[in-house]
Amino acid sequence: MDEVIGPLMPRADAVAVGGQQHGMVALNAQGLPVRDALLWNDTRSAGAADDLISELGGPAAAVRATGSVHVASITSTKLRWVRDNEPENASRIARVVLPHDWLNHHLDAAGGWFTDRGDASGTGYFSPEQDDWDPELAVHALGRDFARPTIAHHPNAVVGETSTGAVIAPGTGDNMAAALGLGLAEGDMSVSVGTSGVAAMRADSVARDETGAVNGFADATGRWLPLACTLNASRILDFGCMMLGVDYDQLSELALRSVPGARGAVFVPYLDGERAPNRPTATGTLHGLTRQHRREDIARAVVEGLLCSLADAVSFVEAAAGRSADRLLLIGGGSKSAAVRELAPMVFGLPIHVPATAEYVALGAARQAAWALSGAQEPPVWQGPALALMEADHAPEVLEHYRKVRG
Repeated sequence: MDEVIGPLMPRADAVAVGGQQHGMVALNAQGLPVRDALLWNDTRSAGAADDLISELGGPAAAVRATGSVHVASITSTKLRWVRDNEPENASRIARVVLPHDWLNHHLDAAGGWFTDRGDASGTGYFSPEQDDWDPELAVHALGRDFARPTIAHHPNAVVGETSTGAVIAPGTGDNMAAALGLGLAEGDMSVSVGTSGVAAMRADSVARDETGAVNGFADATGRWLPLACTLNASRILDFGCMMLGVDYDQLSELALRSVPGARGAVFVPYLDGERAPNRPTATGTLHGLTRQHRREDIARAVVEGLLCSLADAVSFVEAAAGRSADRLLLIGGGSKSAAVRELAPMVFGLPIHVPATAEYVALGAARQAAWALSGAQEPPVWQGPALALMEADHAPEVLEHYRKVRG
């Protein structure tokens, strides 16, 4: 770690880390990993999620306790899975942290353990009511208590210092950092097409979605970030390229030669199960094929399936937040696809704002670091990204047909 980070520190007055949410980094009494981290997209703990929900008294009780209905992504489900399937490993767990907490620890010259509300809120043992850890939920997951990082309740806190004297801000989860990097404003909805798909909107109170589609996460500004996450997004484009033997540009060219609705072909893209809606054992399906279909229709169905899945996520967040989005911002690696950009307004029924390509998680972490350095009450005002506006005629039948097929 020192070899990687050390050369960067002389150029930095402050540093913060934006890291992947939920990942279970389980450590023994000596601070060493007990096993490989269980990442957010490992669906083996789906059964454990069901058990935790039932034991808490059902989805409504789970939401009251944790802000979310448990799905396999949530850290506490992974702890329960280890307890039930790897009892020897479970017995050695002394501390549980998340990926960004682990990096914080190694950045800090004093070796402290600290985190923020945003990343903590995705563990399943953070209480929105207490705005802090709930030890009873931790015990519920593993069967006994374990050490956790200290939560920095002020998003601009200075929580440590590197060996070169740079101050360390709390850091946060990747989705919270992206929202901060984008400068997500009231009424904005970010739609990220990364490995996963994410729809998120800033809110002043925790979302309480008993359907389980929306997580009641905290954000990196002291507010909240209702969020729906799909397991499949840009990997859907990867799959389409592999099946058709084309590259990304060729996939877009094919898709744009077809027509809205792909002449009746519908792709439900649950290739690795799904989280929004919660269908961990689902598979991808291609419906409605006839002899009239050509390669361009299959390509179109793949892209429309991706966008319809994201449109579901947007609608879930809007329902949980109790309001419609004023503006959709399309980000992530998959947003570079010409077909994704051009067909998104057709599926969503809104103009789509596409910010300039950037690492918004890293930008959010940098903004948080500058905020901690400034000591101000609000994050520094940075010039927002340049936006490309994408517009197209709305074709509501595409999403309607998709939803009928996916059930």
